Amino acid sequence: MKEQKVIDVWMQHPTKRFLNHPMFESLRRWMKMEEIVEEIPIEMTLAAMDSANVQRSMICSWYGPHGALISNTEVEGWVKQYPDRFVGIASVNLYKPVEAVLELRHYVKNMGFKGLRIVQWFWNLPPTHAYYYPLFAECVQLGIPVCLQVGHTGPLRPSEVGRPIPYIDQVALDFPNLKIVCGHIGYPWTTEMIAVARKHKNVYIDTSAYLVKRYPKELVNYLKKGGQNKVLFGTNYPMLFPSNCLEGLENLGLSNKIKNKFLYENALQVFDLEDF
Repeated sequence: MKEQKVIDVWMQHPTKRFLNHPMFESLRRWMKMEEIVEEIPIEMTLAAMDSANVQRSMICSWYGPHGALISNTEVEGWVKQYPDRFVGIASVNLYKPVEAVLELRHYVKNMGFKGLRIVQWFWNLPPTHAYYYPLFAECVQLGIPVCLQVGHTGPLRPSEVGRPIPYIDQVALDFPNLKIVCGHIGYPWTTEMIAVARKHKNVYIDTSAYLVKRYPKELVNYLKKGGQNKVLFGTNYPMLFPSNCLEGLENLGLSNKIKNKFLYENALQVFDLEDF
């Protein structure tokens, strides 16, 4: 059998200001990581991908209320350096709706970015808030997915805005043609997340931030049965490394067809990527 292709749909190459941000103090403690004093070279991220045979990653920027922790310009530079390994995912300033729409449009149309990511807890605003809706409409016009966080937060921020019900459900009702990729499984509301994915044809789940051994049983059952086209592989690197996230995958009992969809084909379809 030919070598399995793998796409990581949720990761970021960390800048020093990203890793050292106070909101990640709890994660740094969990990872036993000291404060970073020098920028991390992009080649370190490539090495982490290579160690797990991840051929391509959707590399994301990070914008919050106080500016960019990882800018779209930085992501653009990494994609230009390694166009066969990285695909850009944009982030924007929610507080400036007109500028945000124009920036998203620029990076998609001119720089080849393939999606928008918004981490709701960073803003402490649910995705049904008015700030999101111009961007959702633009995503539909551009034909790209929006990547949202679901479930509780690792950083010490409120988790409420990551609930699948009512928030993801309502967004999908208001924007039935918007592809929504819900990162981080939705735990402890995984059953709700699966219900929303079943209900709406354009709602998807990715497994970022979770090791295989921590996948909830209901998610594995959904992947094996009705959800083989709806679940995508992600890592949330650098919080988790690809090699750790793929360890034990053979223990899930997935058929080769379903495994290929999970690791590769579903990402091609959702993000409108070229086969490789």
